[in-house]
Amino acid sequence: MGGDLAPSEIVLGSLRAAEQLGVPIILVGRTSELGDTGDLEVFEASEVIEMTDEPGAAIRRKKDSSLVRCAELVRDGKASAMVSAGNTGATMGSALLRMGRIKGVSRPAVATPIPVPGSTPTTLLDAGANAECQPEWLVQFAQMGSAYARARFAIDAPKVGLLSIGEEPTKGNSLVKDTHALLSSAGGVNFIGNVEGRDIMTTAVDVVVTDGFTGNVVLKALEGGMQAIAKGLLDAFSTTPERQRARDELMPALLEFYGVMNPDTYGGAFLLGTDGVCVICHGSSNAGAIANAIGVATEMVATDLVGVLRSAVAK
Repeated sequence: MGGDLAPSEIVLGSLRAAEQLGVPIILVGRTSELGDTGDLEVFEASEVIEMTDEPGAAIRRKKDSSLVRCAELVRDGKASAMVSAGNTGATMGSALLRMGRIKGVSRPAVATPIPVPGSTPTTLLDAGANAECQPEWLVQFAQMGSAYARARFAIDAPKVGLLSIGEEPTKGNSLVKDTHALLSSAGGVNFIGNVEGRDIMTTAVDVVVTDGFTGNVVLKALEGGMQAIAKGLLDAFSTTPERQRARDELMPALLEFYGVMNPDTYGGAFLLGTDGVCVICHGSSNAGAIANAIGVATEMVATDLVGVLRSAVAK
């Protein structure tokens, strides 16, 4: 029920994923508003947490909301993963309160794949779950991010960088300096030191760790920058007949590049640290993005991502 294009695009993406993947999918929401759901199972939930609702209060007040019921289905073993394009804070809160945390995890973190042309994406975390962090939490983010990169992108020893304003260990605020000291001796992490914002979309690093406030600002800045570049290119190609002909010639390559850089290709972000798989999609997700998110969730269930994270934190 959540998302800018809900529920029609959510239903369409679910139907597409069910056909392509052959996995059972449960739609959670108001049956009367979902339209044609084909053969998909529908779990009735009478309430909706709106995008403008305050997450914590909404979860407590709307116990029969689609988000809360969805998380409960995973908790009770009736579903293997939850996928939502709705209120991000409420999605995280529902997953955390209903599924619970993996034992030993201080705070869950949002892991977002950042595209890197010609290579595997860089995993950025935390991308918005924890605005204020402690050094020990960032160490756990690094451990979980490494495990996630190995499970999803098949990187044997992911290079982990700590986001800062300079490569030197002395650069950054107190959080970064204290975290750097801890990561230098942390187990299960291939720590390469501080990295800067310009390194995120390169092969220099596989996992970038930061607090949720900084991570979310970085994520939105990258999204805005890519949108501005795409618009600038399209405008430039439309100014003269010669440039329009060049556009037509280059369009196949440009569309291929756009597919690599489009966030919808990667199926959303993962909430790492909850005792169940939770995929958080962009609010503007269309049917293709939802289908991709369901596909990625299916893969992570098959690889036992929660078990992998549990082992990483325990070590």
